[in-house]
Amino acid sequence: MSNRAFYLNGSWVNSGESHAVENPWNGELVAEIAVAEAAQVEEAVATAAAAFEVVRKTPPVERAELLTRIADGIAARREDFIATLIAEAGKPVTFARVEVERAEICFRQAAHETAHPPGEILEMGATKPGRNHFGLVRRFPLGVILGITPFNFPLNLVAHKVAPAIATGNTMVLKPALKTPLSALLLAEVLHEAGLPAGQINVTPFGHEHIKQLLMDERIKMLSFTGSVDVGWKLKTEAAKLKVALELGGNAAVVIESDADWRAAIPKVASGAYGYAGQSCISVQRILVQRGIYEDFRSELIAYIREKIAAGDPSLPATIVGPMINSRARDKVVDWIQDAELAGAKLLTPLKVEGASLLHPVLIENAPGDAAVSCEEAFAPLAVLQPYDTFEEALNIVNDSAFGLQAGVFTPNITKAFQAYEALDVGGVMINQVPTFRVENMPYGGVKDSGFGREGIRYAMEEMTEPRSLIVNLG
Repeated sequence: MSNRAFYLNGSWVNSGESHAVENPWNGELVAEIAVAEAAQVEEAVATAAAAFEVVRKTPPVERAELLTRIADGIAARREDFIATLIAEAGKPVTFARVEVERAEICFRQAAHETAHPPGEILEMGATKPGRNHFGLVRRFPLGVILGITPFNFPLNLVAHKVAPAIATGNTMVLKPALKTPLSALLLAEVLHEAGLPAGQINVTPFGHEHIKQLLMDERIKMLSFTGSVDVGWKLKTEAAKLKVALELGGNAAVVIESDADWRAAIPKVASGAYGYAGQSCISVQRILVQRGIYEDFRSELIAYIREKIAAGDPSLPATIVGPMINSRARDKVVDWIQDAELAGAKLLTPLKVEGASLLHPVLIENAPGDAAVSCEEAFAPLAVLQPYDTFEEALNIVNDSAFGLQAGVFTPNITKAFQAYEALDVGGVMINQVPTFRVENMPYGGVKDSGFGREGIRYAMEEMTEPRSLIVNLG
């Protein structure tokens, strides 16, 4: 099998290094990809820097047309993307379809936003020294952005970096996850066919050993990283002179009040906890249920998991829980579950493993707050169930976490909804929705250990630009 080439300066390039991409479901070899060597990583930065001098001057209408052609290209190759997501990430086919649809929307939204650049007219007369002056603020592109993406959404998380970079006239050296690089390389084909200027986006899989040098490279102006907490914060300390955006981990909580239509919430909660084997940083991990409905909610949630949350082959439409990315990730979480049991937690569903890396859905109650299943990010088909008495207690439990990405609250009470909005120390509060909910035009990101900065097309465009003032003395 020949190496799958990577995309550098508008061409497909091979190298002397390679990496095997394996199917998480059956362990079979999907592809051998070429991995960029040091000289090719340097070339990626150099060509991106040269391309910036061209694309920064591109009119917004031309950027919008390019982004629209990219969206059309994704739509035209939808089935190729779906098959790739299933093969390299083990993503169940229904979730793969949604990811491709979201990536298409991402580029269309970016095309729309090029006509609405952030900026403002300054009211110079607001101060005495400003009288007889006119002022405005526009935002200008930064330059070369280093984009690093994780394995779990290998198309859409790439799209959320690439689309706003193109929309703002920036360039990018993109490092996709070596576990799942094929979706990004397929997107590079679409970019090329759409007429992307050479060097604007270089899709270059390479090893971690090159990152530190890149962070010290004066040609790179920003790091946009999505991935693990430990790696993200470490990179931020090493990127002393760069603008940095970090989208990191979470152990998202959902609160179910007794006044809510809690039976209607169960499918959302179950899908949010177990869809795609819980491999999302906003997967439902902590389920807090008001004590008055706790017993009934628990019984019906267990029944729903048993009847509706199918685990197995990701190519089957009924599958909700596909394989985890590899056996190491699964075994780590199994150890956590067993440790929680030893500490007094009770398993409400069987602990069942299967095949190369499949873990069937796990629901736990009575887990100690300091158990890993409660306070760390599981990134697995695992949820912890616990009762609470008062709404204020529930909000405090949600906040008692090192993470703060998103949270969900089910209640019809608008006062409680705004109380949660004010009190919860998270990046987004979802009312009558699970924290797993995300659409492309909303600001997305977290506080505390969950990250720094925001994505979402318009918000990412702001992160990837800097304001510049124009002040005119009118005499």
